[in-house]
Amino acid sequence: MDETVIKKIQPNNVDAEQSVIGCMLMNRNAIVDVADILTRDDFYHSQYGALFEAMITLYNEGKAIDVLTVSNKLKEMGLPDEISNMSYIVEIASAVTVTVHAKEYAHIAQDAAIRRKLIRFGEQMTEACYLGKSSVEDVLEQSEKQLFDITQNRNGGEEFVPMQDIVLNVLDTIEENAKRGSKITGVPTGFIDLDEKLTGLHGSELILIAARPAMGKTAFALNIAQNAAMKSRIPCAIFSLEMSKEQLATRLIAMDSMVDSQAIRTGQLADDDWSELMDSTYKVGSSPMFIDDTPGITIAELRSKCRKLKQTQDIGLIIIDYLQLMSASAGRSESRQQEISEISRSLKKLARELNVPIIALSQLTWICHSKPGGGPAVKIINRLCRICVSRVQSSRMRT
Repeated sequence: MDETVIKKIQPNNVDAEQSVIGCMLMNRNAIVDVADILTRDDFYHSQYGALFEAMITLYNEGKAIDVLTVSNKLKEMGLPDEISNMSYIVEIASAVTVTVHAKEYAHIAQDAAIRRKLIRFGEQMTEACYLGKSSVEDVLEQSEKQLFDITQNRNGGEEFVPMQDIVLNVLDTIEENAKRGSKITGVPTGFIDLDEKLTGLHGSELILIAARPAMGKTAFALNIAQNAAMKSRIPCAIFSLEMSKEQLATRLIAMDSMVDSQAIRTGQLADDDWSELMDSTYKVGSSPMFIDDTPGITIAELRSKCRKLKQTQDIGLIIIDYLQLMSASAGRSESRQQEISEISRSLKKLARELNVPIIALSQLTWICHSKPGGGPAVKIINRLCRICVSRVQSSRMRT
C-alpha cells in the first residue's frame, strides 16, 4: 500500500491579518495599538506583512497614512503591482467596518504566529537531536532560550505605565510599611545592622558577597537563609556548588543547635546534645529551604530550576555558593572572565524577572591580600571577576 504524505498547512488566520491591515488604514491610532503586538514576520501572508511594514515606516516618518501614500511606499519598497496597486489597498480597507477591535485582531494573528514559531522550534530541535553535532547541554539551553524568547515576545514587551499609576502604587507600599511598623521592607537577613542599612533584601537585587577563601562567606549566607526561611518562613533556594546537600544540611543543623559540627559528623554526642540535635533537625527539615547541589551547574539550568521553583513554591530568596564554580554556555565563551560576566548579567536579569533578591558568593584572589586592612574593594571585585551588572549590592566581610 502506497504511503501518502500529507503536507499540513501551518496555523494562520487570513481574516485576522486582513482586519489588522484594514484597521491600520482606516484609523491611525490603531497603528499604535498593534505595533507592540505584531511584526512583519508575524504575518503568514507576505502581502499583509509588506503592508504592515509600509504603514509602520510611514508612521515613524510622521507622514500621512492613506491609500495613496501606502501605495507609493510599497512601490519604493520594490513590491509588485498586485500588492502596491491602489485598488487592492482600497479593497482591504473597505472590508473593515469598525476599528476599535484592532488589538483583538492583532492578538488572533499573533497566536497563529506563535504556533508557527513553536512548530519551527520543534523541527529545529528534532533536527539538532538527530544530527548530534551539538552537545545535549547546548541543545537544552538553546531550546529553553527559544521558548523563553517566544514567551517574552508574546505581549510585545512591557508597556509604558503613567507616572500617576506608579506613584499611587508607591504610596500604597509606603502605607503598608507604615501599618506594619517595621523598618525592614524586604527579606530580613537577621543581622540588625545590615537590615537597618539595607531595610532587608529586595526583589530584583543581585547581592554580591565577596571575600578571600575561608573568610566565612558560606556561613554568612547560610545565616541569612536560616533567618529568612526558618524565622520569617520565606521560601529560599540554595545552589550549593561546593558542598553536597547532606553537608549543607549538617551545617544548618549545627548552626541552629549550637552543637559542634565535628561531633555531629562523628556521632560522638553528649546526652544533652541529642535533644538539641533532634529539635534542630525538625526545625531545619520543616523550613521552606530547597537545596540543589548540582556540580558545575550552568546558568541555563539554574534559570530553569528557579523559574519552576518560583511557580511551585513562590521562592523569595536565591543563594548561590559560589559564582566561580558555575558554568556559562558550554564552549561559547572565549575566556573565563567572559563566562563570569555572562553569568552575572544573567543572574541580574533573573532577579528582575522573578522579582526576588539573589545572593551570589564570589571568591577573591590573593591579590586582595595586599590591600590595606584586608578589605575587598568593589573596584578589585569588578576588575578580577568582570562582574558587569547594572546594580550590585556589595557586602564587605572583614575579620
